[in-house]
Amino acid sequence: MTHSMTAFARATRELQGGSLTWELRSVNHRYLEITLRLPDNQRHLEGNLRDLMRKRLQRGKVEAALRVQLPDPAAEQLELNEPALARLLSCLQQVEARLARPAAVDPLAVLAWPGILGRPEEQESSSLDSEILALLEQALDQLVAMRAREGAALRDIVESHLTQVEQYVAAVRTALPAIMAEQRARLTERLRELPLEADPARLEQEMVILAHKSDVAEELDRLSTHVQEVRRALADTTPCGRRLDFLMQELNREANTLSSKSLSSETTAHAVALKVLIEQMREQIQNIE
Repeated sequence: MTHSMTAFARATRELQGGSLTWELRSVNHRYLEITLRLPDNQRHLEGNLRDLMRKRLQRGKVEAALRVQLPDPAAEQLELNEPALARLLSCLQQVEARLARPAAVDPLAVLAWPGILGRPEEQESSSLDSEILALLEQALDQLVAMRAREGAALRDIVESHLTQVEQYVAAVRTALPAIMAEQRARLTERLRELPLEADPARLEQEMVILAHKSDVAEELDRLSTHVQEVRRALADTTPCGRRLDFLMQELNREANTLSSKSLSSETTAHAVALKVLIEQMREQIQNIE
């Protein structure tokens, strides 16, 4: 699964007289690092919000900012909470019955009683919390979708580089017999220039040693194997960024060995081109989750 770690999402929900807005920003990071910016009244949701994000994201540095715009309580028209007032008056009647005389009731004291004054259509805290969590889900949907689109583009880039790697590996395989023949001819020519008669057995032994030192078949085989493993990782349904990063290190190791064993400028040029391609892939893979 090739999801990019770079993405942006913004989700807004209108409320009665206000609104909620989530903004999410994600960039590449070795692990999952979440930074939450919440209004003071929503700090109690931080644990639930982090759990929700961990279920959807595996890696990346993610900044999530919540903006809450609600009506100013001071500007709202006050209203009597009729059920609460009825309960308070019922209690007063019971007190009067016990005292056997009317009680002196101060209207301002009644208004000051907790719960007697209310505001019309006041948003319940639990309801607001549910709206915030639901809107974060919506923003995460957008973020994950964008990461998937970016990841698909990265996968295509890496695939194109893998094809080029295979072409260079094939070119080195094809050129090896001619390179070895050329080296044998050069060694034979140098021996002929010496004022000594060359021992054919010793010449053959030297050619075997040279062939062994310059044998890159194993490196070419491992390069091909690593390319196939990269393709398997790209096709996997689980996050593959760390595995791909490891495979880039192994590809680079084989390319370096190929370069050190090179016997011709052609092989050296192919090895250098391989290292350039591998570095380009590594840079792209740094953004894959």
